[in-house]
Amino acid sequence: MMKLKNYQEKALEVLRTFLESCRFEGVNKAYDKIQYERYNNNSYKPFQSLENLENVPYVCLRLPTGGGKTLLSAYTIAIAGNSFIEKEYPLTLWLVPTKAIKSQTLETLQNPNHANYKVLENAFNGKFKVFDIADFRQIRPQDISDSICIVISTFASLRFKDTEGRKAYDHDENLEPHFRAIIPSSPEGMDKSEDGKIKFSFANLLNWHRPLVIVDEAHNAKTPLSIDVLRRINAVCVIEYTATPAKNSNVITSVSASELKAEQMIKLPIILSEHISWEQAVTSSIQTRKRLEEVAAKDEDYIRPIILFQAESKDKEITVEVLAKYLIENEGIDRKQIAIVTGDQKELDSINLFDQNCQIRYVITVEALKEGWDCSFAYVLCSVANTKSAVSVEQLLGRVLRMPYAKTRTQAELNKAYAYVSSKSWTHAVSQLRDHLVNMGFEGQEAEECIYSQPPLPISETQSNTFTNNQFTINLTTPPDLSSLDLVERSKVVVTDVHERLYELKVQEGMSRNLAEKLLVTIKDPKDKKEFAIKSNIYINHQLENLCPAQRGEIFAIPQLCLNFGDNIELAEPELCLDTDGWNLLDYPMLLTQDEFAVDEKGKQYTADIVGQRIKITPLDKVEQSSFSGIHTEMSEKELCHWLDKQLKSSDIKQEILLEFLRCIIKSLLGREDLDIAKLIGGRHLLRKVLREKIVSYRKQALENGYQLCMFGNEAIAIVSPKDRSFSFDPNYPANNFYDGKLGFNKHYYSRIAMMNQEEAECASVIDQNPDVKYWVRNLERNPEHAFWLPTPTDRFYPDFVAKLHDGRIIIVEYKGGHLRNEDTEEKERIGKVWAEKSRNLFLVAWEKDKKGRESLRQNSKFLI
Repeated sequence: MMKLKNYQEKALEVLRTFLESCRFEGVNKAYDKIQYERYNNNSYKPFQSLENLENVPYVCLRLPTGGGKTLLSAYTIAIAGNSFIEKEYPLTLWLVPTKAIKSQTLETLQNPNHANYKVLENAFNGKFKVFDIADFRQIRPQDISDSICIVISTFASLRFKDTEGRKAYDHDENLEPHFRAIIPSSPEGMDKSEDGKIKFSFANLLNWHRPLVIVDEAHNAKTPLSIDVLRRINAVCVIEYTATPAKNSNVITSVSASELKAEQMIKLPIILSEHISWEQAVTSSIQTRKRLEEVAAKDEDYIRPIILFQAESKDKEITVEVLAKYLIENEGIDRKQIAIVTGDQKELDSINLFDQNCQIRYVITVEALKEGWDCSFAYVLCSVANTKSAVSVEQLLGRVLRMPYAKTRTQAELNKAYAYVSSKSWTHAVSQLRDHLVNMGFEGQEAEECIYSQPPLPISETQSNTFTNNQFTINLTTPPDLSSLDLVERSKVVVTDVHERLYELKVQEGMSRNLAEKLLVTIKDPKDKKEFAIKSNIYINHQLENLCPAQRGEIFAIPQLCLNFGDNIELAEPELCLDTDGWNLLDYPMLLTQDEFAVDEKGKQYTADIVGQRIKITPLDKVEQSSFSGIHTEMSEKELCHWLDKQLKSSDIKQEILLEFLRCIIKSLLGREDLDIAKLIGGRHLLRKVLREKIVSYRKQALENGYQLCMFGNEAIAIVSPKDRSFSFDPNYPANNFYDGKLGFNKHYYSRIAMMNQEEAECASVIDQNPDVKYWVRNLERNPEHAFWLPTPTDRFYPDFVAKLHDGRIIIVEYKGGHLRNEDTEEKERIGKVWAEKSRNLFLVAWEKDKKGRESLRQNSKFLI
């Protein structure tokens, strides 16, 4: 199984938490809870439900291009089945925007060597089948009951008004075996023929089984017809994945491009070179590719850098044929190294670009590569085409951003992507590239930080790591009026008439923000203004004097709390505290009371006490039998135990221990008069939830005992050993939400600041303004690889702020409003003081009390002296 990246695990955990909360508290409350945590107490829009499906979870997970949306979609099926639908094999409808993506998705889910296939194989013990919607007649009733059935379809195949889609709504006698059990129930909401009888249609079959719906590229599926599809099939749960959510999407988690880079998924920055002619752009891109291939020979893995050329369509000047002829005749490229991929020519079919014997180094396309193609050896995008087709550019750009083997390369040049364009077709290259990145899921400022505009020169040994120089250059479509500049400013600016409607503005000896503001006023054309504003901002921010400490390469290291076991020193992970006092699940009570778990037979409901309140859960599956009592079941007590064992397995509990615990629990439950094996099996999903919470509570008790011994008292083994364990903030800052408030900051370690509410921002402002502070970080939450943390009995504590003082000491600041004083805060304060004492640094809980965080911090500012 492929190990998930940290951001992928977090996204799936948010989804799991949300769906379980939906099951117990309802969709609206679950959504409010997730958004309250996500936006850090700031405002957010309410849940946008589907008409007539108001209680259906309908949410979106936002991942930029290259984030692995299809892989997470494969994981989603089991998560939704266990956490919300509570059905062993939920019928799944997987919707994609185009036929090309449908073919690609089918291929990955049906290929035993692909990660997507392996996810399903592991989750369902190999019991899954994948169908093209065109083959729905092949689905048998036993397929739906005994395995996961995944139907891949475009929305077009199900939109009722489309001619292509009517097959799904037509009466089909081949489906008659499915409807033998349906007709006696006289279900409502299904399409009927003119004689009033239920149609044996695939749409009706979906309606009856209430499918889980996964929507890929969901921003394409927000039309009224698309929404009507979800109502017609009576979706039980709708999960969307996209890089660019629509305004009415219920986004529950958002992944930034910075997170992808930090997880080594994409190449950044993008080195952009603009050229007067398309021939110059082509020549420079070829020189760059050759240089990259020389560098790649030094890397530990095989990499053969590839250029993606985007030509113009047949009715334009620089067609595929013109470009191919130029490469062969003017650049001396061997035709065997060129692959042409268009609607008519598909020269990459059956070619493995990762094969070391493959000769392909140049791929020419117009837009045929926009879907269904992926090769992380693509490093350079050279576009000589007019960029009106934004989607094709973004898809090609997405291809050159993929990092080979999803691993940062040893050679710095191989960690970047390269784009070459001609001024004729890309008149406003920087702003266009920035907008393309935003459309691919980047934040605006994030996109600007990822673009380096360099002079139109080939990469050399001396240039390879320098992307800016002391000269600013931009092409404009109209000449600027420089009459408002003073003599000194005017002497720095040179405007050259290159050719018709193309003027080069050059600023020598660098450019200040003040001069940029003055020049912006002199530019007339709105598009030129936007280009200048973005490009000058990028240029200024990339100057050495304007770089943040992280960009300058300053190391921000913090000693971590460790445990001294005598023969070795280990990072103080909460789980390690278990070993000190031991932990055996069998030492704890193995029973559930009627208040903790019961079945209300008359109401066809289950009852459980999981979070301190009595909760009733109505079965979602109308196919379920009306009574569980005394019916025959294929699952025995032993099989039920093994099913629960798989669901509840944990690395710190041996399987034989867990199985014995479950056996005793089941035995005690069956000893109660109100339960029998049929009821337990019918309520096994709820039983799993109850037992999981029970085990968590027992583990917490064991951890608490060991934690107290390890961290506090005369025999505590907690130490700080900088030479053994120190945490350093990474040059990447993988926040997924950023602060956009009114307060300004000058000393943050990174160029951007993660989300803060107003009170936290005021606290941060005091830190930023304190003269003793050299720089500080808004610490990330739940990101152990990129954030500083301290152990608690059951989790990790991520303090709000970490600052470095001019005298070299570190101060940790945790902000708390007065109403938040509780045991959890006291626990954090205790461990913070342990760290401070042993590391000879500083720890502070900044309380609001009767005043704002600003005053609270100032009252405690003596620690900074």
